[in-house]
Amino acid sequence: MREYLTVFLVAAAVTYLLGVVAREIAVRTGAIAAVRDRDVHAVPIPYFGGLAMLGGLVAAYLAARQLPFLSLSNEQVFQDARTVLFGGALICAVGVLDDLFELDAITKLAGQVLASVILVSFGVQLYFLQLPGGEQFTLDIAQAALASVVIVVATVNAVNFIDGLDGLAAGVVGIGAVAFFLFSYQLADANGETLAITAALLTAALGGACAGFLPHNFFPARLFMGDSGSMLIGLVLAGSALTLTGQFTPTDITQGAGGAEASLLPALLPVMLPITILIVPFADLVLAVVRRTRAGRSPFAPDKEHLHHRLLEIGHSHRRAVLIMWMWAGLIAFGGVLASLYASPITSTILAVWVVGTVALTFFLPRVQRHGMAG
Repeated sequence: MREYLTVFLVAAAVTYLLGVVAREIAVRTGAIAAVRDRDVHAVPIPYFGGLAMLGGLVAAYLAARQLPFLSLSNEQVFQDARTVLFGGALICAVGVLDDLFELDAITKLAGQVLASVILVSFGVQLYFLQLPGGEQFTLDIAQAALASVVIVVATVNAVNFIDGLDGLAAGVVGIGAVAFFLFSYQLADANGETLAITAALLTAALGGACAGFLPHNFFPARLFMGDSGSMLIGLVLAGSALTLTGQFTPTDITQGAGGAEASLLPALLPVMLPITILIVPFADLVLAVVRRTRAGRSPFAPDKEHLHHRLLEIGHSHRRAVLIMWMWAGLIAFGGVLASLYASPITSTILAVWVVGTVALTFFLPRVQRHGMAG
C-alpha cells in the first residue's frame, strides 16, 4: 500500500508542477478556451491540462518501476500499463489537436476508436463476462474486441460530457479511480494474489494525476484539461478496468472479501466498473443524446442542458454544484465497492445516510436558501 501511495503522490506532484508549464504552452500556441454561450466561465482560460496529467501518469509509471515491491512484479503488469499509457498518449494527442483546431466529432471518434484498438491489439481487453448465478460467458476474439472498444469509447465520451464545470471531471474521475483502486487491491488480497497488479497501479496514478490537476482547475479555474485531458483520463480509467480480466480468472473475480461469494459483486465486474463509477456522466450522456436527437440535432451538438447546468439553474453556486456532483459520484463508486466487498448492516446504514444527505443537499438546500433570502 505504501508504494501505491508513492505512485499517487508522484503523479500528483508532477501533474501539479507541469500544470504551470502546460498553461504557458497553451498561451503561447493560442490554445485558449474562448467564452461561448454554452460555457460558464467568464474569461478565456488556457487548455492543455491533459499534457500535465499525461506527464504525471508517465512519471508515476517510471517511479513504480524503481520501487522495491512493484519493480519485482510480473512484467505483464508493466506491459499492460505501458499499453494503456501509449493509448492514452495517442488520444491525448488527438485532444491537443482538437484544443488547437477544433476537430469535427467524426475525427475525434476515429481517434478514440484507434486508441481503443491499440489497447485490444496488445491484450488489454475484456476476456469474459460474469453472469448472475455464477455462470461465466467467455467471449470469442471478435466479441471481446468489440465489447472492449465500446467500453473505452463510451467511458471517454462520458468523461468528456461532464467536463463543463471547473474541477468536475477531474474530481469525478479521481473519486472513481480511488474507489476502483480499493476494489482491485482488495480483490487481489481476498484471493491471495500478488498485490502488484496493473489495475491498482494505473488507478493509483490516475487518482494522483487528478488530485494534482485540481488546484489549477477548481473554481475559478486557471487551466482547463481540454479534450486532451478528458479523453486521456477516461481511457486510463476504462483501460484499468479491462486489465482485471486479463490478470484474474473468472473464479477470482467472483470471490468477495475473505474468499466468500458476494451476491452484488457481479455488478462491479470489469465490464460494469467504468459504468458504475461514472453512472452520473453516463446518464448525462444518454440524456443528452436523447434530448438532441428528439430536437432533430446531432447527438454531438453542444448545448447548455447538462446535469451540472441544471444544478446551477436551481440555485447552486458553481463550487457547490461541483461538490454535489462529487458526492453523487462518491456515493455510487464507493457505495458499489463497499456493498459488494463489505456487505453488512453498518455498510447499509452508512450508505443510507449518504444518500439522504446527498439528496437533501441537491434538492432542498437551494429552497432553504431562497426562503431565507425571501424572509
